[in-house]
Amino acid sequence: MKQFLQRTWFGLTMSLMLIVMNIAAFAQDAGSGAAEVTKTTTTSTSSSDNWYAAPWVWVVGAIVVVLILFALIRGGSSTERSSTTIIKE
Repeated sequence: MKQFLQRTWFGLTMSLMLIVMNIAAFAQDAGSGAAEVTKTTTTSTSSSDNWYAAPWVWVVGAIVVVLILFALIRGGSSTERSSTTIIKE
């Protein structure tokens, strides 16, 4: 019964949050019924010389991150196991 009430409370809380976010999103929309909606369009062109703007930099960075993660994951496991047996007489 306790789990049912927790799930119900969680569901109601999440639904309420989604409704509030939906209302906030619609409140920002000017819509077609707004009086005197003016639209302005500006265009600008700029050349980007930043090193991080090139797509190949992101691809290389992602490959390096994957290789580092792979090395960290594989580095902890080994197939060889050594054990020491002590026999007391």
